[in-house]
Amino acid sequence: MTPPLILLPGLLCDATVWAPQKDGLRGEFQVAAWLHFYGHDSLAGMAREVLKAAPPRFALAGHSMGGRVALEIMRTSPERVERLALFDTTASPATPDEPEKRREMVELGRTAGMAAVAARWLPTIVHASRLNQPDFMSALTAMICRATPEIYVRQVQALLNRPDYRPTLPQIACPTLVACGRDDLLSPVDAHQEMAAAIPGAKLAVIENCGHMATVEAPAEVSSLLRGWLQE
Repeated sequence: MTPPLILLPGLLCDATVWAPQKDGLRGEFQVAAWLHFYGHDSLAGMAREVLKAAPPRFALAGHSMGGRVALEIMRTSPERVERLALFDTTASPATPDEPEKRREMVELGRTAGMAAVAARWLPTIVHASRLNQPDFMSALTAMICRATPEIYVRQVQALLNRPDYRPTLPQIACPTLVACGRDDLLSPVDAHQEMAAAIPGAKLAVIENCGHMATVEAPAEVSSLLRGWLQE
């Protein structure tokens, strides 16, 4: 019997980003998409919230910031996790230029609102082919606008203060999937190759014609990857 699967969303994201997988895997597996991490300013706090609500043993998939929350869980409570999947994320700490870039976006949210954040950010994190799909872009814009500038500040603080999870990777002993979009500019393919190489027995998948938002850009491919990973 496969363990319950918990799906963790990323920065300014909510359960919307995992909705295709929750629907696609329904009936085959027990799946729960985490609503959001609006109330936290640290990855450790996010991880504690998940662990408090989760069953004793579970499978865990995280996207973007959610992948870092998953790595925090692996750092502190690896015995709880039967399987791990990391999508469009990295294990590295903040880069030297990251604080200024993120604070510029936070200031945009404070002065111009979250719609302005969405308008500037989304074109950098989805495949160029998606920019001419109004329904797709509108859904992601609406999701970002459900967050507030204050929520954005807290989540950026969590990301800027993230630990270096690279020492944790060789200690991961459960079946692990590492996956990303070929055209992910935020968390590039080489970062996923490095993570997969560091995790014993990890499988790497690269999704073609896809940016950072793989779960909604390539929903069928992501669901198929998760299905195979859960059935291993």
